[in-house]
Amino acid sequence: MGNHTEDMQQQIIKETFQLVSKRDDNVCNFLEGGSLIGGSDYKLIYRHYATLYFVFCVDSSESELGILDLIQVFVETLDKCFENVCELDLIFHVDKVHYILNELVMGGMVLETNMTEILTRIEEQNKLEKQEAGLAAAPARAVSAVKNMNIPQQIKDIKLPDLPQAIKDLKF
Repeated sequence: MGNHTEDMQQQIIKETFQLVSKRDDNVCNFLEGGSLIGGSDYKLIYRHYATLYFVFCVDSSESELGILDLIQVFVETLDKCFENVCELDLIFHVDKVHYILNELVMGGMVLETNMTEILTRIEEQNKLEKQEAGLAAAPARAVSAVKNMNIPQQIKDIKLPDLPQAIKDLKF
């Protein structure tokens, strides 16, 4: 959808939802694409889980069952990452969802379907993000450490020599 305007993208999503959501649960999970995405040249392949629809739009040469399996791997991976994925996870962690999807598919090519491999990559990414967050937080931690040093009290606690005595002790 990258080369469509935002308004057109919204229309495609609306049309796709209307096509998919009115289908009965006992019918097959693939249908001809909507008029806005090229009709019979494309197929909508979807899975419906509770309140979530996962819809992939593919050209007519793709294997329906292969894409259904791909959706299953995607959803199971989301489930593992978010512990029972829900709408809010998808909304508030859209960057992580895109990262997971990019581990599965990139540029229209399926890259990986082994969930263990995908989860390993995600864990590596999470470690990197935590390290980067630690580096980004370093200036704030330094400020906090300085504040906690209680410098005014330390200045008061510095033992200076008794100046009148020090002057008497000076030898000219």
